[in-house]
Amino acid sequence: MRKNILVIGGTRYFGKLLVQRLLGAGHQVTIATRGHAPDPFGARITRIRVDRRNERAMLAAFAAVDSYDVVYDQMCYSPIDAAIAVRVFAGKAKRYIVASTIEVYRGLMGVQDAPFAETDLNVLAQPIDTSYPWHDPKLATQSYVMGKIQAEAYLYRDGTLPLVTVRIGHVLAGSEDFTGRLAHYVDLARQYGALRYANAAAASSFMSAQVISDFLVWTGAQDFTGPVNAACEGGLSAFDLYQRVGMVLDAPVRAMPATQPAAPGELSPFDYPAPFMMDMSRARSLGYKFGHSDDWIDDMIRQHDLEFV
Repeated sequence: MRKNILVIGGTRYFGKLLVQRLLGAGHQVTIATRGHAPDPFGARITRIRVDRRNERAMLAAFAAVDSYDVVYDQMCYSPIDAAIAVRVFAGKAKRYIVASTIEVYRGLMGVQDAPFAETDLNVLAQPIDTSYPWHDPKLATQSYVMGKIQAEAYLYRDGTLPLVTVRIGHVLAGSEDFTGRLAHYVDLARQYGALRYANAAAASSFMSAQVISDFLVWTGAQDFTGPVNAACEGGLSAFDLYQRVGMVLDAPVRAMPATQPAAPGELSPFDYPAPFMMDMSRARSLGYKFGHSDDWIDDMIRQHDLEFV
């Protein structure tokens, strides 16, 4: 059934793939964006140019909107953003899907070695800091984890929106990946560098941009609510990932344990002192199977190798 869908964000990374999937499924799609990044969708979508973090602008931009069948919020990074979502979309969204992150479990790392289930994080018990300067761009990186946790806490405590928070594993993509995290390992291998790692057995959860965009489209068509983990089977540690890069590129790679404790900047992306995996049991019980990282990771490595060349 054709739906009227809003995507907040949607001009880069897996947000762009999400919009492409929604259009391919025949939905009517609007994107809300500041308009700084171009998009390839032409006349196939409607655009609302607005700053997601400006409550007054958001209220004005959506004042005349009756309702959306689904809202995908790719830009909810703090409890302030969550509060804006409630004030703007209460009564106007039949389904509200927030892109959350595996990082909400970071505080549990080392407490348990078993993969984290959604119920392992008591999100309703998380404190909300109303005095923190959440929208200060200089603090964006250091506030990311707590911002995501507190955004979830605000939304679930409020209870106004028909909410799903998708806790997304580490997303790996090809040339669209602006984070440079997978490229770090490819570049290191091509430069014959040595990887220093914290724990070779500390695997974490991954997925491709294609897999998460497909899952988000599927989630929009369901009726469940609450948090749900999203990642492929086949976790990898930083050590595993570097070895995989070496195998795919047929390049010799060297790795050695980091000093204890690791010096600032010594460790690479996805390097953790303890296992950092998510449990996908809830998604499976709802009828979704993500597949395995083996299905796509070699191709991602090759794409970044072409970028390196």
